[in-house]
Amino acid sequence: MKSFLLFLVTALLGSSALASEDIFDALRDGDHVLLLRHAIAPGFGDPPAFDVEDCSTQRNLSEEGREQARAIGELLRAEDLGNAAVYTSYWCRCRDTAREMALTKPQPNPGLNSFFQNRAQRDEIVSELRRLLGELAGGGPAVLVTHQVNIRAATGRGVRSGEGVVVRPDADGSVSVIGAFPP
Repeated sequence: MKSFLLFLVTALLGSSALASEDIFDALRDGDHVLLLRHAIAPGFGDPPAFDVEDCSTQRNLSEEGREQARAIGELLRAEDLGNAAVYTSYWCRCRDTAREMALTKPQPNPGLNSFFQNRAQRDEIVSELRRLLGELAGGGPAVLVTHQVNIRAATGRGVRSGEGVVVRPDADGSVSVIGAFPP
């Protein structure tokens, strides 16, 4: 079954989706967190009339994005990570990614919200993200569904839709990057 899931994830996410027990072992040990960018949501940014409370005003997941999110969930469950805590941005594309993964009930957190179109909020949001990471340090596996700008702010690395970075958070919210997801 794992080989089929790996094939499916590779087909949906690209050829870089190769098995790496190190990344999954790190997530299972409870000291690491997956910072995951939402699945495929075509476009760039959000429309000018964007309202975080109204999904119809936002850039949303495509059907390919929903399939990608389901494949990510399948892979994590196959790696015994189905019980990982899930946190999400308030943006619909992140909440939908978290729901489609079908792990634990997603918990919205403002530290995962995008500041792409409002750079004035960057410091406040990054501070909240670091607070969350500090709380999660050593607290069991967790998946944080967020945006490209948040992941770059925390790790210095960029990721594509449906990709992420596995990190080890410290109590102060700083992180050590362990590797890319999918590996």
